Amino acid sequence: MYQQIQEGIDRYTQKIRSYQAEGKRIFASSSFQTHSIPMLRILSEIDQSIPVYFLDTGFHFPETLMYKKQIGELYGLDVRHLTSPIAKKQQINAKGEFSFVSDPDHCCYMNKVLPMEVVLPQYDVWISGVRKDQSKFRANFQEEEQGKHDTLRYHPMLNWDKKMIWRYIYDNDIPHHPLDAKGYESIGCEPCTAVRFRVTDDRNGRWEGMDKKECGLHIDLIDNTIQ
Repeated sequence: MYQQIQEGIDRYTQKIRSYQAEGKRIFASSSFQTHSIPMLRILSEIDQSIPVYFLDTGFHFPETLMYKKQIGELYGLDVRHLTSPIAKKQQINAKGEFSFVSDPDHCCYMNKVLPMEVVLPQYDVWISGVRKDQSKFRANFQEEEQGKHDTLRYHPMLNWDKKMIWRYIYDNDIPHHPLDAKGYESIGCEPCTAVRFRVTDDRNGRWEGMDKKECGLHIDLIDNTIQ
């Protein structure tokens, strides 16, 4: 396992150096869950100046916001916030409800997809921490995928499994998200996150009772794999 981890780190480093040598503009995104941090820690050792965007939907747990601040300061990351161009009062339907109640896909579109659309044209490479073992959809992703606005999607953690991730976390004393101890396996926005102990799919616990497994940022890649 240790050899696999080191090989993964080396490949990640080489890829970033290669993109930089080609003059490519690079950014990363993160949801700031515990299992997301190995990607960020390694990135901080490669180049702390590469910006890390956090999609601040306005519905996150307070613990996530505190954890993001802690991790950003600990590893010297250039963390930047993205917010929706649509004001919250304009996201309420005729019943006085936010769209996550009846249409979580549209909520994700307004609060995650639209803000990211502003960023993508500014960069050539988007670093994302998706992994094959997180869901049946992500299992078909490639390390590099062509995305919107001619932005290359790079997935340095794609072939890391859960054991490798947690081995790296423990070996490097990475702080845990405060909600881990309360049974949250996958932590997103508060209204769409439930507690799930001992799950087999890292995305379980999200969008409880709904036919939804992705937030929208990766839907285009999923569509490509099932065509």
